[in-house]
Amino acid sequence: MSDAERAGAHRPDQDSAGRPDQRSGTPAEHKSHAPASVACFVLTVSDSRTPDTDTGGLAIRTLLEDAGHQVTGHALVKDEPAQVAAQVRAQLADARTQVIITTGGTGITSRDGTYEAIDGLLEKRLDGFGELFRMLSFQEIGASAMMSRAAAGTAGRKAIFVLPGSPNAVRLAMTKLILPELGHVAQQLNR
Repeated sequence: MSDAERAGAHRPDQDSAGRPDQRSGTPAEHKSHAPASVACFVLTVSDSRTPDTDTGGLAIRTLLEDAGHQVTGHALVKDEPAQVAAQVRAQLADARTQVIITTGGTGITSRDGTYEAIDGLLEKRLDGFGELFRMLSFQEIGASAMMSRAAAGTAGRKAIFVLPGSPNAVRLAMTKLILPELGHVAQQLNR
């Protein structure tokens, strides 16, 4: 027996007392069954961006493709809640799309309506996503991170991630939170 075993260390497939873990699979086990490629739709919400200046949407698409995921399409709409909700509903009905990622409209100005448009469509909320995003963002930009209403949830067995419009915020959310768990999220939604 090794020193670590004598000191009470346990294997990932055991509980803290060293008994076999009775849960239905460990996170590592779940991830081992996760798809390597997930089909994603990217929606940019902005009153000022154009297809040529949509740096946030482009960053999301590039990061997804570089990680081996499929971009099923992308669109840019004005920050009008009805337009945002219509685009998201269309993707919820599209069998090709597994995940919807939006960028923009998550602040607190009078024109920021993405959060409200999508929150009403969610069946389940992934509160931890917004909490973790703001924690990571706080480390980069300080207390103003509290003004971000980044969020995530599920609807129609699809995940929806609602990101800020800033390219730096997009990269942070994608690299630290979404990409590491994207296959796992898709796998869980299909159970």
